[in-house]
Amino acid sequence: MQTTTALFYAAAAGLILISNTGSAQDGAKTPSLQEQIEARSAQSGTKADPAKKKAYADGIEAVAASGVVDRATKKGDHAPDFTLPNATGKSITLSEELKKGPVVLTWYRGGWCPYCNLQLAAYQAVLPEIEKLGATLIAVSPELPDRALSTTEKNELKFQVLSDQDQKVAEKYNLIFKLTPEVAGYYKAAFDLNTFNGESAAADELPLAATYVINTDGKITYSFLDANYKKRAEPEAILQALAELKNKD
Repeated sequence: MQTTTALFYAAAAGLILISNTGSAQDGAKTPSLQEQIEARSAQSGTKADPAKKKAYADGIEAVAASGVVDRATKKGDHAPDFTLPNATGKSITLSEELKKGPVVLTWYRGGWCPYCNLQLAAYQAVLPEIEKLGATLIAVSPELPDRALSTTEKNELKFQVLSDQDQKVAEKYNLIFKLTPEVAGYYKAAFDLNTFNGESAAADELPLAATYVINTDGKITYSFLDANYKKRAEPEAILQALAELKNKD
């Protein structure tokens, strides 16, 4: 039987279509999240000028050198509790969500980031499996609530998207890093972070795109941390971490 899988992802530069067409016999499958990100990066790379590409590469190296990944909250740590508004203004508290079951907590940089949109769409695709394993998915970004709502609607997300304005929660998790002046300058020229994060937000700070699986006792049993914003936790790794938790019950 011929099957077609088509994934539409909203991106800052437009709508990307990644499709797979094949049959059960030929083993066609949807590309992994990393493959999708690499395809989007290659697409952008053909248009970017060398100076900009170098600035972004240097920016990744600067994040790695800053030590933020080593300082960040990680597997084995207790997840700091927090309360944040969701896209419609309702307050969501981590400890209350943990009473229902494990929580998958993921950070994204903002709806302006094409790789974040790919990430959110990929997680939405496995949301039924996450919920089947008894877990709740929560995404956090420094965006204003109305921007978070736009991201939610654009990607047709059915999970909680929270607004960490001024990054107080990201600070608790030690996820904040500074952009290099060159990268901050390119961002400001393209879209201006303050437009998305509010006038009081730092224009040169962002959180790592971290992902955690948190058990009901608040202990982190899985963490994904990388200085490279083009690296994100694969949905399969999240599902595996949740399955391992369930098997221990």
